[in-house]
Amino acid sequence: MASPSSTPASSAPEKKQVQSLQQKNTRLRQQKVAADEQKAQDQRYERSQDRFRTVFENSPMGQKIIDPDLRIRQANQALATLLGLKSLKKVVGRKIIDFAHPDFVKDWEQLQEQLWDHKKPSFVLETCLVRQDKSSFWCRVTSVLFPDEEGELGYTTLEDITARKQLELANQHLYDTQETILQLAAHDLKAPIANILMIMTMLRGHAGVLSIDSAMARQDVEALLGLVEQACGKADALLRDVLFLGQLEATRLKKHRTNLGAFLDKRVAVFRLSAQDKGIHLRLNLPKTPIHADIHADKFGRILDNLLANALNFTPAGGKIRVGLRQLKGRIRLVVHDTGLGIPEALQPHVFDKFTSASRPGLYGDTTTGLGLFITKQIVEMHQGKIWLDSKENEGTTFFIDLE
Repeated sequence: MASPSSTPASSAPEKKQVQSLQQKNTRLRQQKVAADEQKAQDQRYERSQDRFRTVFENSPMGQKIIDPDLRIRQANQALATLLGLKSLKKVVGRKIIDFAHPDFVKDWEQLQEQLWDHKKPSFVLETCLVRQDKSSFWCRVTSVLFPDEEGELGYTTLEDITARKQLELANQHLYDTQETILQLAAHDLKAPIANILMIMTMLRGHAGVLSIDSAMARQDVEALLGLVEQACGKADALLRDVLFLGQLEATRLKKHRTNLGAFLDKRVAVFRLSAQDKGIHLRLNLPKTPIHADIHADKFGRILDNLLANALNFTPAGGKIRVGLRQLKGRIRLVVHDTGLGIPEALQPHVFDKFTSASRPGLYGDTTTGLGLFITKQIVEMHQGKIWLDSKENEGTTFFIDLE
C-alpha cells in the first residue's frame, strides 16, 4: 500500500485549465450582465419611443419632423387636419414651404437659416399657412433642432392661433379709431375752432359799431357770421365723419338682399337738385334685368353719397356725372364717372388714405374732411368688394366698385 505522501499533486496544466474556466465563467457573467443591461436599455428606449409616438400622433397640435431642406419626413394627423387634408400621404414628403402663404414664405426661410446655418437650438415664429381649400390660418411655430443618425433634424409643433390674431386685429381697429379721434381733436378741429375764436374777437372789436344802424356795419357782421357758420359747418362735418367711422369699426354689417337698381335710383334722386343748380347733367344708367346684392343699405348708401358729393364738387357747370350698374361674370360693377377736374397723378395713390393729403377744396368753395374716401373704401371692403379709380387731369375721374 502506498503511503499518503506518495499521492500525486495537481498538475500545472490542470490548474491552468481551472483558471481558464474561471475566467471564462467570469467573462460570461459579465457579458450576461452587459446583455441584460443592454436589453433593459433597449426596452426603456422602446417605451420612450412608444411614449413619443403616442404624444406625437395624438397631440391636438400639428407635429412634424423636417429635414434641413424643410421637407416633412414625419407628421401627425392634427397637422394634416390643420392643412385641410384627410390623408398624411399628402403631407409627408412635401416641403412645409409649399403650404406657406405667399406673403409669409420668408418666415420659413428665416427658420431654416436660424436652425441649420446658425445652429440655434430652437426658434419660434408666428406665420400664416394656406389650407387645401385656399383659406388661410395663423399658427405659432416652435421648432427644436435635434441630432439624428442622418444629421440634424427639426422637431416642430404648430398651434392654430387664428382666433387670437382676429382678436388682436379687432383691438388694432379699435386703437386706430381712437387714434383717428385724437388726431382730429389735435389737428383737424384746431383750424375751424381757431377761426371761430378769431371771428368772435373781431366781432367783439366791432361792439361799438354794432349799435350803429348802417348798411356797412350790417354787411360786416353778416360776413363775419357767415365765416362762423362756415367754420362750424366744417367742424360739424369732421365730427360726423369721425363718429361714423367709429360706428363702422364697432359694428358688424347685417346685410339684406337688395335690388341695386331701385336702391341707386332713390339715392341718386337726392343729388339731382344740387346737380341742376350747378348746371351739371346727372344720369343713372341701369340694366333692364334687375341686379340684386347683399348690402347694408345705410352704409352702402354712404359710398354713393361720398362719390357723388365729390363728383359734384369737382365738376364745372356744363359737365356730366354718370352712375352705372352692370352684371359681369361672377361680380357686379358700380361706376361713378364725372367730366370734372380730375385728380393729379401724384395724388391718386393717396386718395383712400385716412386724412389724406390728396384732399382739395372743390370748385364751389366746399371743403372736404379728408375722411370721405377712406370711409368709402372701408365700407366697400366690409362688403367684400374692391374699389379703384381712373383719372386724368382736366378730363375727369371714374370710380369703379366690384362686388362679388
